[in-house]
Amino acid sequence: MRPYELIKAKRDGQVLQSPDIRAFIDAYTKGDVTDYQMSAMCMAVFFRGLNAVELGAWTRAMLESGEVLDLSETKGIKVDKHSTGGVGDKVSLSLAPLAAACGVPVPMISGRGLGHTGGTLDKLESIPGFRVDLSVADYRRLVRDVGCCLIGQTATLAPADKKLYALRDVTATVDCIPLIASSIMSKKMAEGIDALVLDVKVGSGAFMKTLDDARTLARTMIGIGNEMGKKVVALLTDMDQPLGRAVGNSLEVIEAVEMLRRQAPADYTEITLALTSEMLVLGGKAKDDAEARKLLFAAMDSGAAERKFCEIVKAQGGDPAAITDLSKLPRARTLVPVLAPQDGVVTAIASEAIGLAAMMLGAGRAKSSDVIDPAVGFMLEKKVGDTVKKGEALVTMHVNDDARVKEVTERVIAAYALGAKAPAQRPLVLERIG
Repeated sequence: MRPYELIKAKRDGQVLQSPDIRAFIDAYTKGDVTDYQMSAMCMAVFFRGLNAVELGAWTRAMLESGEVLDLSETKGIKVDKHSTGGVGDKVSLSLAPLAAACGVPVPMISGRGLGHTGGTLDKLESIPGFRVDLSVADYRRLVRDVGCCLIGQTATLAPADKKLYALRDVTATVDCIPLIASSIMSKKMAEGIDALVLDVKVGSGAFMKTLDDARTLARTMIGIGNEMGKKVVALLTDMDQPLGRAVGNSLEVIEAVEMLRRQAPADYTEITLALTSEMLVLGGKAKDDAEARKLLFAAMDSGAAERKFCEIVKAQGGDPAAITDLSKLPRARTLVPVLAPQDGVVTAIASEAIGLAAMMLGAGRAKSSDVIDPAVGFMLEKKVGDTVKKGEALVTMHVNDDARVKEVTERVIAAYALGAKAPAQRPLVLERIG
């Protein structure tokens, strides 16, 4: 079928045939299907959806638009983790070396932050010298020899997705579950993994605001993985407030290292342990969560997890001394406290508002061409349930440019809700789907 006929068929709610989907994606990758035609198709999918067969064909076509990596030379079950994005979500920074220290090979292709959510690549690049632009050959070698490699999407991996994501970002079709699921899974299946753990964030700071939407996305991605012969498990985790206390690139690296030293906030520690435990079970290193956690605590207590992080940093061109001595990481010139306007108990923190305020400070991007300042960000001195006195610090801002301090301060104060009593505690892991 011609592109026009396919677009019209999906617009009218018809089921597309797998060969037609593959041909359409292939033509788009080559430039024979135009951006305006793909935009029309994405909008048709946004309103009409894709059934399981269509979605499988769409994802496989994006996967096969480029190179599918073969990591068979690396022994063991190769397991990755993917998060749908949140505020203060630095889990990959501690999870990858933890899992690798326990013997699970971790091939991880990550993304950059955009808008209110942070990106793993930006955080890693706050480590002096750290390179995320390695070749595919280096990626294979480090997964084999070091047990872990963390890079960005290369030009040869799922190029159809790279083109399509940029288009979706400007055509109001980002928040479409079939397109989200196919985008994530096409990249993950191209990595050379055997199994995948999904961290699907739910709440005010997540793309999925409701539990029902998060379940649908998780089940959709699990279905795609199973159809491609991969084991996939999803945890639905809370993002109604930022994770941990650090928001900002270098600050989050510091907190990640502190987690490996068992000195990090309890919420961040628990989410990291829950996800890494799933990786160890999928990777055949533990029979259940209890056994996995014993291995994880042993790796932290012995220093093996921190040493593995140093090894990864050195292998990717970074300075491992910045991990052992955290003062070598970028630091802001000025610390500015954001003071509570009244007495009370923190009843809520608008995570997305905190993320956007950090972006205004220079910790994130409003558009892809923006340059990030790795040193700036927030340390949350008060989280939900904490008591605060008027004039006490809610947040400490780490600042290099005073120009927006007043506006950012106002945004942070507006993001905090203070009341008379603490709300009921929300579980960190809301649900497991596997």
